[in-house]
Amino acid sequence: MSHTASTPVLVISGADVRRLLPMQDCIPIVESAMREVSRGGAQLPLRIGCVPPGTQNILAVMPGYLDEPASIGAKVIAVYPANAQRGLSSHMGVVVLFDAHEGVPLAIIDAASITGLRTAAATAVATKALASEDACDLAIIGTGEQAVAHLQAISLVRKLRSVRVWGRSKEKAYAFADREVAPGMPRIEVYGTIRDALLGADLVCTTTSAREPIVEGAWIAQGAHVNLVGASSAAAREVDDALVLRSSFFVDFRGSALAQAGELLGAMGSNAAKHIRGEIGEVLNGTVPGRTDEFEVTVYKSLGIAAQDLAAAHAIYQRAREAGVGVRAEL
Repeated sequence: MSHTASTPVLVISGADVRRLLPMQDCIPIVESAMREVSRGGAQLPLRIGCVPPGTQNILAVMPGYLDEPASIGAKVIAVYPANAQRGLSSHMGVVVLFDAHEGVPLAIIDAASITGLRTAAATAVATKALASEDACDLAIIGTGEQAVAHLQAISLVRKLRSVRVWGRSKEKAYAFADREVAPGMPRIEVYGTIRDALLGADLVCTTTSAREPIVEGAWIAQGAHVNLVGASSAAAREVDDALVLRSSFFVDFRGSALAQAGELLGAMGSNAAKHIRGEIGEVLNGTVPGRTDEFEVTVYKSLGIAAQDLAAAHAIYQRAREAGVGVRAEL
């Protein structure tokens, strides 16, 4: 791609992201990125961040490079957990995409929409690879943006028979159940306790901002597949040690998991690396076995990696150019 010195940058809104890249298109794009990561076709430095004193807020930067599709860029994201109470997204920021050959900035894209899409798409990829073929009873712990995206993504890779939800706020849980009902989908049942919501569920997604474990391993059904999505630092854990210990444990990327997967590090300490069965990309590439029997409990720990953001941003940018979408700005 050849550029002049004054190549305009394309600014792409969250609304345009959602129009340009529906979830069913995002899932195979993220799957390809995960395969590429596990082939060694990516550079993914650890996320760095700064925390304003006395808060749980963080401004984080996730740079990355992907061989295929050739992409280089960074996500700069402000994670402000209390924003939900203000009617704002808890994740706000931008993905900046550069030309991989010339280093020219190509696009500035809303990060909240990309993060929501690619995170749930990655969970769908892991679920498709690890859950039993006939898994159909989904429990979602949490009622925020990720819960919404995960319901949509999981329904694209498994035929759901039941959907259960638990949230800290009963009102929000009922609002979620009413709002997210869709044609051809089962009614969403609200549960008063996490334990009850998990009873018999063979698909589980935890999408909370919990810092301490709220899910016990004893509550997880034999043969279930669990996606741990909410916690993204070494200091935060959504589930207890018992679940980690009894599970076959899979990650998106070893490098980040060994530094930031709180559940894994809390349960396994110095044995964390040995407890990781493999990366999802390795399962997809056939270099590591996935589920080995119907009774195995599989866990996918999602931390989110820049390769997912870049692959999604690359597709969004290409589609925006073809559709004439976005605002062109000279730098």
